[in-house]
Amino acid sequence: MPTAEDEVVSTGVSGLDDVLRGGLPASRLYLVEGNPGSGKTTLAIQFLLEGVRRGESVLYVTLSETKQELLAIARSHGWSLDKIHIHEMAADEQSMSPDSQITMFHPSELELSETVKSVLDEVEQYKPRRIVFDSLSEMRLLAQNALRYRRQILSLKHFFIGRNSTVLLLDDRTAPGEDLQLQSIAHGVVRLEQISTQYGAERRRLTICKMRGVAFRGGLHDFVIRRGGLDVFPRLVAAEHHSVFEDRDMPSGLPELDNLLGGGLPVGSSTLFIGPAGVGKSSAALQFAVAAARRGVCGALYIFDETMDILKSRARKLGMAVEPLMEKGQLTIQQIDPAELSPGEFAATIRRAIDDKVNPAKVILIDSLNGYLFSMPEERFLGAQLHELFTFLNQRGITTMVTVTQSGMIGSSMKSPVDMTYLADNVILFRYFEAFGHVRRAISVVKKRSGAHELTIREMEIVGGKGLVISKPLTEFQGILTGVPTQGWGSNEILDKLRRGGDE
Repeated sequence: MPTAEDEVVSTGVSGLDDVLRGGLPASRLYLVEGNPGSGKTTLAIQFLLEGVRRGESVLYVTLSETKQELLAIARSHGWSLDKIHIHEMAADEQSMSPDSQITMFHPSELELSETVKSVLDEVEQYKPRRIVFDSLSEMRLLAQNALRYRRQILSLKHFFIGRNSTVLLLDDRTAPGEDLQLQSIAHGVVRLEQISTQYGAERRRLTICKMRGVAFRGGLHDFVIRRGGLDVFPRLVAAEHHSVFEDRDMPSGLPELDNLLGGGLPVGSSTLFIGPAGVGKSSAALQFAVAAARRGVCGALYIFDETMDILKSRARKLGMAVEPLMEKGQLTIQQIDPAELSPGEFAATIRRAIDDKVNPAKVILIDSLNGYLFSMPEERFLGAQLHELFTFLNQRGITTMVTVTQSGMIGSSMKSPVDMTYLADNVILFRYFEAFGHVRRAISVVKKRSGAHELTIREMEIVGGKGLVISKPLTEFQGILTGVPTQGWGSNEILDKLRRGGDE
């Protein structure tokens, strides 16, 4: 049977609770530190509002912000602070007069001991289960020396714990250096960061520096502040997610393409569609997604390189209209603006799509990897994050498709922005080749980890109203991947066909 020591309290932020494996151990004192503007006050209010929701008495002690400022923050998020006891300890009008003004807290009237006594009186009156103390910078200035400051914090810690209060101490890190003494006193330390980028929105991240007795999820976790508070995106750990799924292939609906793949794409695998721009990678990937949606298998598409309207128009002209599938909830399409999106939020967006209770996505299409990589040049370790994302999706039984555009148009010297072929289970290669004055497309499967596949090269055409048309293997040619093939041995049937096509 759980004891009081085993009790955990929710922070009011589901993503942070996930990072903390459920929440904060109750009746302890925690340090929340971060530079001004990183989201400490918003997190603190969410923490108290969660207590209000659970019927608890809560207290906000503010030395740095006025009650009006707190109310303004709450209104911006659509919150009401009516049930939060706010103890404002700002200087009154008399202390702000020229004769008495020395600091924000006049030493002759508001010494540290008086400040602490005022807080203790509020706690005795309201008996709050949750307390926020904002901020420690003023306490540090009032203490004037490190020894007195540490003793006061320790006394507050023992006082709060003795009354079963869970306390957040906010610190804006204005003190020179890192306050390791304060971190040693606290039961846990949550650090918030705000990073300005050269282009796009700022990035916000949090990390748990310390949390006694909790096997928290380490590392940096992206988060955003939007109307409604903090939205934290826990770092994806693929090893924590595994499900059992059927070993079968997902067909494309085109017999020739399925034969090329030896039956289709294995469920729970990742596939790279790689080739030059305009060769048909997105159309081929869309063929799989639409075919699955028509069979009742939900899919989610994330597009970086084209607008929603262009994709819908292209799909409609190829006989793969997506609007009816979207209306039924079988297919969702999201246009991504990566300048406003962090890698952590993107991974969380995909995770929420496959965890949807009504229409969980079983097929994921990312179009394209180039847009994902090039639009976040300041992000580090994107390759490692993609590896974790691919592994997570595979272990959840999700069929993942990613397009990659190579630089160049014709020939075998084309380069990829990043070598992700070692990550993917399957690799489908697309090429242009020239024949009798026409530019033609070729498709081949160069890698499939599970099961056999054709080693042939087939011609692929994109026909309006019909979509993809895959020919028989181009057995009469050699050097197709170089872009300028030559006739090989055997009959002239394929050569005659190409010649007739070139003369039409």
